[in-house]
Amino acid sequence: MELVIKKCRMCGEMVKMVKDEGCNVVCCGKPMETLVPNSVDAAAEKHVPTYEVKDGKIFVTVNHVMEEEHYIEWISMVSDEKECTSYLKPGMEAKAHFKYIPGSTIYAYCNKHELWKKEVE
Repeated sequence: MELVIKKCRMCGEMVKMVKDEGCNVVCCGKPMETLVPNSVDAAAEKHVPTYEVKDGKIFVTVNHVMEEEHYIEWISMVSDEKECTSYLKPGMEAKAHFKYIPGSTIYAYCNKHELWKKEVE
């Protein structure tokens, strides 16, 4: 399963799509934009999630600041049969843990630099 996030560029509202068949989701009178996840860190700030597998669990970390104005809002792990999300706030660590599912994908959402992903082996 691929995680599809649509975002309104006017108000910032986001919706998570379970199935995207190409219909336009409208907010503030305009179609919402589908976010394309990045997977390469080229800036000083790091956004691509990293992980470690231990005892059947996957421990996810994003080496990122967690300040009021710039932070990781959530981390999700998506597989063919499951989606799990940990929501974060400024001041918390950008970490989450889930059941290890090989072949899943980890997503991290930065409030300034949007969506990032990492494939799980």
